[in-house]
Amino acid sequence: MSAAQPAAPAAGSPVEGLDDFTHRFAERDGVRIHYVAGGQGPAIVLVHGWPYTWALWRRLMPLLAAQGYSVIAPDLRGCGDSDRADGGYAKTDVAEDIRHIVQAEGFDRIRLVGTDIGTMVAYAYASRHPDEVERLILAESLIPGFGLEELMNPATGGYWHFGFQAQVDLAAFLTEGKEAAYLLPTMSMMSASPDAGETAQRDFLPYYTAPGGMRGGFQHYGTMVADGKANREAFTAKLPMPVMVLSGERGIPQAQTLACVEQVAGDIATDIVPGSGHTFALDNPDWVAERMGRFFA
Repeated sequence: MSAAQPAAPAAGSPVEGLDDFTHRFAERDGVRIHYVAGGQGPAIVLVHGWPYTWALWRRLMPLLAAQGYSVIAPDLRGCGDSDRADGGYAKTDVAEDIRHIVQAEGFDRIRLVGTDIGTMVAYAYASRHPDEVERLILAESLIPGFGLEELMNPATGGYWHFGFQAQVDLAAFLTEGKEAAYLLPTMSMMSASPDAGETAQRDFLPYYTAPGGMRGGFQHYGTMVADGKANREAFTAKLPMPVMVLSGERGIPQAQTLACVEQVAGDIATDIVPGSGHTFALDNPDWVAERMGRFFA
């Protein structure tokens, strides 16, 4: 049986354990998107992936704010405290959710970071609005239309979960009541932190065991084939901004992400986060903050 979702925070309320950060909401086309923001200065936007929420960045955010940045971390639609919308999960639509937040916060240019599904969203944002993204970090993922499809095929060594989770209703039905059994081993495997299980239980799992939580996450997979077609059709030139491919030392192979990014960007830097897995921002936030600071300076 699904558990109740944690009570949504009040708009403007402080974030527990994060001084000077507050919970905020923006509405776009009737869908309410939750985000956490704090700090002062140029904007860094951090976009999480599955099966996480904005809190994937919790340990990193105050370190970036201390460098003189405004830091914004949204919950993707369908995830965390954002609405479980029925549609709008194309990566271009999700990118517009985030762009709406950026504009509501008064910024017209940002430094943008995506990881996992957040990388797919960040690419959609940067490729459709290149003049609005000063620098871009793409991490721990593949880009629809530029390498994702080849690695979605388990018959040729690709990742099996893409196809399963893209069957949104079936995947939600089969995992109902089994959310913890399905997610916790994955969350532990993705992290190099000794407290990975505890963190997952506290910060992430309650949102996915709540009604509609798994389906909201799976919706992001259900659009990926169409996302790839849209990206290829929209492609006219490589991204103009500097791009960094950032990977956890024990995350997905960097060569996979880099092979995608090389098709869409020319000015590329790379780095590996030591002592970290897929969840590098939780595993080694001090190193990540320093490296992002150098790239964004």
